Amino acid sequence: MQGQRCSSSLRRTLLSIGLLLAQLELGTAGAMPFNIGHQLCMFCDLRPSLCNGTGTCFTKCTISSTCADANEICVTIWRKNETGFSLETLCHDPVLPLYGILLDDYNSTTCVMKERNLTSGMAYVCSCSNEDECNDNLLFNTTTVNPTPEVPLMSTILVSLLPLLVTGIVVAGMFHWYLVNRRRQLSQEWENKLKLRKPKASGLDCSDPCAIMVDDDGSDSSSTHANSLNHNTEPLPIELDLLVGKGRFAQVYKAKLKHTTSNQFETVAVKIFPYEEYASWKNEKDIFSNTDLRHENVLHFLTAEERKVEKQYWLITAFQPRGNLQEYLTHHVISWEELQVLSSSLAQGVAHLHSDRLPCGRPKVPIVHRDLKSSNILVKNNLTCCLCDFGLALCLDSNLTVDDLANSGQVGTARYMAPEVLEARLNLENIESFKQTDIYSMALVLWEITSRCKAIGEVKAYEPAFGSKVREHPCVESMKDNVLRDRGRPEIPDSWLRHQGVAVICATMKECWDHDPEARLTAHCVAERLSEMEDELDKLSSRSSSAEKILEELKIPIAVDIPAKEVKISEIQNIIAVDSSVSDKK
Repeated sequence: MQGQRCSSSLRRTLLSIGLLLAQLELGTAGAMPFNIGHQLCMFCDLRPSLCNGTGTCFTKCTISSTCADANEICVTIWRKNETGFSLETLCHDPVLPLYGILLDDYNSTTCVMKERNLTSGMAYVCSCSNEDECNDNLLFNTTTVNPTPEVPLMSTILVSLLPLLVTGIVVAGMFHWYLVNRRRQLSQEWENKLKLRKPKASGLDCSDPCAIMVDDDGSDSSSTHANSLNHNTEPLPIELDLLVGKGRFAQVYKAKLKHTTSNQFETVAVKIFPYEEYASWKNEKDIFSNTDLRHENVLHFLTAEERKVEKQYWLITAFQPRGNLQEYLTHHVISWEELQVLSSSLAQGVAHLHSDRLPCGRPKVPIVHRDLKSSNILVKNNLTCCLCDFGLALCLDSNLTVDDLANSGQVGTARYMAPEVLEARLNLENIESFKQTDIYSMALVLWEITSRCKAIGEVKAYEPAFGSKVREHPCVESMKDNVLRDRGRPEIPDSWLRHQGVAVICATMKECWDHDPEARLTAHCVAERLSEMEDELDKLSSRSSSAEKILEELKIPIAVDIPAKEVKISEIQNIIAVDSSVSDKK
């Protein structure tokens, strides 16, 4: 029913901006014939490799994981640079682009490397499925590019080498079979251990593959109660490398997680809390430890540690080298396609938090972030968003009373606070009201993303929402004047509305930052609308073989209501990753 409401909402929006699209016959959609269950793949960060790009070699990755989505397949990427070779192993949905390309030949159980032109340069890519950890054994094409004219001599050489090649393949296959069966045996042993554990208070079944990622020894890497890396007996061998962020409660470092058996390491992020900020660390650790939180648009959590010697508390997560969304928008002007990917993935991440069910249908406790802003959203290598910093997040458990909700306080960053939060009139008897505050904040972030897109015409320097009206870190009273007294919202210039897709996003923003919380869209509806918008615009483009005609269709002037009070963009802000969260008690 919710999906139908969202679809109707999208159609009303498209009609209101003058879109009259013809119905097209739908082609046969190729259903994924594989991955009835979730694929088990090698899953390591970008790392140096001794594999020289010839013959057969192994990734030597020590971490394997069950893919989060049933449609995802195993992928390995091999690159050559000035200093040597590198490998990246991961799970990925083949329907979505990866580094600017679409994967093919993924129905194979073997990982045959093919040269592809990625956004980062030339690389060798392989994809596979239907076999556990099939992206561990890499097969490079050894045929010569420019064969010599001596065909008989070459044939003789190939025939003489054939027995050696067959022997090598047999040996490699036996070794791969041994590794796969060994990991299956370890996984079975781990499942037997899980059956002996007492269930958690929330009733979470940790053996459910829909909600858990499994490391190479079969343990749950998302739970501090099952730390597969050190079993909570001693701190992990982590070397702090570079300070990448500093906030009110903690500092974030880029770090190296060293392998105990070699000189190799994994790149991770470490968020360090001082001893006096135990409450903030514990709240974020408890949120992350919930395996239902795992999603491709939520920061991947590894473990949490109490460092007694340093008198610190650590949260260890995946490292995203592109930084947060605020930094990325400051230094990059994005295309229309990138705007679609960033906005759609942001909405999907928030929808997952707010949802009361997992994609597999199992019940889930909804979570509200309560501090959504562009500096609390990271940009992944594939230019999708992932949510982070859950220090103020709240699980909307059905056991919470009105007093419990009232004691949660007026929290968040003043610039992104919804009107009802600024006014301290949140409806504590309805947990949906907490989700509606996230939707308001998300709308402001969508405005920031759109303001840096080429499709709007002239792109000005990055500014956060209300950038020209308030100071860099505004207080609650200053935002009350703008949002409550003046009913102000970020400016949407007429030039933005000449692009049909941007016009839809602008209309969606307006519905999400409505002064009345009940009138705002849900995160699920926003995610579905943005997804359907892509489909509708694709249909529109397919109606013409002329690029010029498509361009003209996408620039039809659109009439969309904009706020009476406009905000002017006048200065460039020097953005640093500072957590300006405020915690004013009601």
